[in-house]
Amino acid sequence: MASGDSVSPPAAPRTPPLTDRPELAARTVALLRTKSALFDLDEAEARCIVDYMRVVNLPRGATVFREGDAARTDHLLLILAGDVSVDMSDGDRVDGLPVSVLGPGSVVGEMALLDGGPRSATCTAMNDVIAAGISRAGLQRLAHEHPQVALRLMVAIAQRVGDRLRALGEQLRLYARLNAEQAARLAELERR
Repeated sequence: MASGDSVSPPAAPRTPPLTDRPELAARTVALLRTKSALFDLDEAEARCIVDYMRVVNLPRGATVFREGDAARTDHLLLILAGDVSVDMSDGDRVDGLPVSVLGPGSVVGEMALLDGGPRSATCTAMNDVIAAGISRAGLQRLAHEHPQVALRLMVAIAQRVGDRLRALGEQLRLYARLNAEQAARLAELERR
């Protein structure tokens, strides 16, 4: 797919409320309650959040988010069906470096939901994807109308971000160690 051919998720007003699709709403409640989604909400809390979410359908090959994009960064998606590849650029490659593949129960976009900052990775639908999305406006309505539930959701999102930062720290320590080992090997070769 050429870079100009990307398909972004439709804006919230053009997507149906999740509650219009009872089977998807039930799936979302179940996924929000799993430990793998890192939300671990009770059923009433999960149902409450579903009331503020919308259905997002993405065809195979669609760009879900583009790294560095600062426009429309006010939502996260909970993948209900399909797979999304996550890639980050390294400055030299056009297609980006693969980071992971995320499937049902995975969340993408939580950092931008919180801070509205540019997207940190490019996410692409590997096949047809159905997701439940919540926008910053939806989160604000949830906070106003159900502050305890919104707090639980925000804490869960913050935990996810913290876990990712800790994992990144581990990766950076590994890279630093590998870099130091390579530097020592080069120094040894230069001495010979």
